[in-house]
Amino acid sequence: MSATDSHTPASMEAGSTPSISPAFSDQCFSRQHRLLTPAEFKAVFDHNHYKASHKHLLLLARKRAEPAHDGIHDGIHDGTGVEALRPPVARLGLVIAKKHVRRAVDRNRVKRQLRDSFRLHKQNLIGLDIVALARPGLGALDNTALRAMIDAQWTRLLKQQQKAGV
Repeated sequence: MSATDSHTPASMEAGSTPSISPAFSDQCFSRQHRLLTPAEFKAVFDHNHYKASHKHLLLLARKRAEPAHDGIHDGIHDGTGVEALRPPVARLGLVIAKKHVRRAVDRNRVKRQLRDSFRLHKQNLIGLDIVALARPGLGALDNTALRAMIDAQWTRLLKQQQKAGV
């Protein structure tokens, strides 16, 4: 009995890479769904189109010019020497300052809740770059209140986007 027969599925044969099911890949918060550079954050701060404000959280969103080809390269080459463009996705950047959410455990909890909620709403936010800014008191909310407030902010952002599109 070989090593591939006993414990590895057929999709994991020697030389192959594990495949991620499409349903799972839609639910992850991969690098392509994050704002990574200071320039990307600055673009949202300077040229935001939508705002969803709450006393504990501010969401700023910027619509990219062409969501299908936003001109951002991800380093994937197609064999012709040209880098492939990213597919249209929603991207999130988090600014959870120690000044507003003092304890590290609370900052991490807030970021986890924001990322999880974003994962569930990102299909409706395609083509937007979004920055979430913590305000004083955000860390004091319990998980239920925090999640309800975050979900309400996504709804407000979506309503603004739909209203602008009509």
